[in-house]
Amino acid sequence: MESGGFDTHIIFHSIPFLAKGMLLTLELTVLGIGGGLVFGTLLALCRLGKFRALAFAAGTYVNFFRSMPLILVIFWFYFLIPLVVGEEVGAFQSVLTAFIMFEAAYYCEIMRAGIQSVRVGQAHAGQALGLTYQQNMRYVVLPQAFRNMIPILMSQAIVLFQDTALVYVVGLSDFLYSADIVANSENRLMEMYITVAIVYFSMCSLAQFLVRNLQKKFAHE
Repeated sequence: MESGGFDTHIIFHSIPFLAKGMLLTLELTVLGIGGGLVFGTLLALCRLGKFRALAFAAGTYVNFFRSMPLILVIFWFYFLIPLVVGEEVGAFQSVLTAFIMFEAAYYCEIMRAGIQSVRVGQAHAGQALGLTYQQNMRYVVLPQAFRNMIPILMSQAIVLFQDTALVYVVGLSDFLYSADIVANSENRLMEMYITVAIVYFSMCSLAQFLVRNLQKKFAHE
C-alpha cells in the first residue's frame, strides 16, 4: 500500500508488540486497584475511627493527594524513592507505588461513603452478637459497604486504566507508549493513534456498560 494511504497491515503486524504494552497497562491497573483499595480501606477506617490523631492524619493524606496532579506524583516517586532508600528503584516499582498511594486517597473516600451507607442497625446487631469492632467491620459492615460501592469502585478503576498512559513520562512501555514507538519508527502515526483510540474506547465502553448494569441491578434489589 502507498505510504499516503491507511495501512492496516502495520496494525496487524504490530499486534504482538502492542499486546505486550497492553499487558503492562493491565498489570499496573490491577495492582494499582488492589493496593489502592487495601490502603484506601485502612485510611477510611482511620478517618471513621475514634482516635482523632489517626483521623486527622488520614484526612490530611487524602486531601493532600487529591489536590495533586497524578503526573506530579509519578515524578515524585520516580525521582525521590531512590534518594530515600539510597539505591536505584525500577520505573515499574516507583510508578506502581505512585498509583497505589494516589488511588488510595480516592478509594478512601469511596469506602468511607460506603461504610457510612450501611445502616447503623447492622453494626448494632453485630455488637449484640458479641462481635468485636474488628470482627464487626470484617464480617458485617465492610462486605455490605463493598457491595454498595462496586459500581463507583469500577468507575474509579476505569479512570486508573486511562491514567496509566501517563507512565510514558518515565519511559515504561505501556500500550500507548508501545503504539507511539511503532508510529514513529514506521512513520504511521494515523494508523497507530487511531488504533489506540479504538482500543481505549472499546474497553472503557465495555466497562462502563458493566457499571450501568450493576447500578440497575443493585437499584432493584
